[in-house]
Amino acid sequence: MTDPAATPSAAAPAPAAPAPALRAETAADAPPAGTEGASSAVSAGGGAGFRVRAALPADVRGIRDLVQPYADERILLAKEWVGYYEAVQEFQVAEAEDGTLIGCGALHVMWQDLAEIRTLAVARQWRGRGVGHALLEALTDRARDLGLHRLFCLTFEVDFFAAHGWGTVDGPAVAPEVYAELLRSHDDGVAEFLDLARVKPNTLGNTRMIVDLG
Repeated sequence: MTDPAATPSAAAPAPAAPAPALRAETAADAPPAGTEGASSAVSAGGGAGFRVRAALPADVRGIRDLVQPYADERILLAKEWVGYYEAVQEFQVAEAEDGTLIGCGALHVMWQDLAEIRTLAVARQWRGRGVGHALLEALTDRARDLGLHRLFCLTFEVDFFAAHGWGTVDGPAVAPEVYAELLRSHDDGVAEFLDLARVKPNTLGNTRMIVDLG
C-alpha cells in the first residue's frame, strides 16, 4: 500500500488508473520516452529548478494540494487534515525556485528493518523532470540513515520502481513472528503489505513491490 497519496513525477503522462482501484501509495515519475538512466540523472538534493528537503508543518496545505487531484481520480487516497499533520515528519518535499511545492513523498516505518514509501506525488506540470526520482532517492537515503534494510510500496507505477531496483512481492515478506505482530497494527498500509482480505478493494490494479537496500 502506499499511504494516502501518489507518486506523480517524471515522464510521459502516467497511464490511467484502473477504475476499480481505490488507491496507490505512489503515482510515480517514469523517465521520459527515449531516455536511459533517468533514475540517476538527478541527485537526491534536487535538480534543475528545484530542491528536495524535509517537510515542515507549514507545507501540509501544499502537500494536500499535490495529492488531491490524484485522490479525485482514485489513484491515491487522501488523508484528513489531521492525518497529514500527524505524519508531516515522515515527508520529504520538492520545492521549485519560487518556493512552490511540486512534489512530496513519505517514509513510514513498519518494523525494525522495514518501511513503506507512501504518498509519492508530483505536480503534473513537473512530471518528466526528475522530481519523482529525486524524492525517491531522498526517501531511500533517509531509510538507510535509520538503519532500515527493506522498503515496500503499493503502486501502479511498476516501471518507475523497477528502474530503481524494486521487484514484486513474492510470497511471505516477513518471518511468522513478525507477521503476527504486524497483524496488531490498525494501519491500512501494513494490512496492504500483509495482503489482508479487508484491504483488497484498496489494492485492485496495484502491484505490491519491495526493494532490499543491502
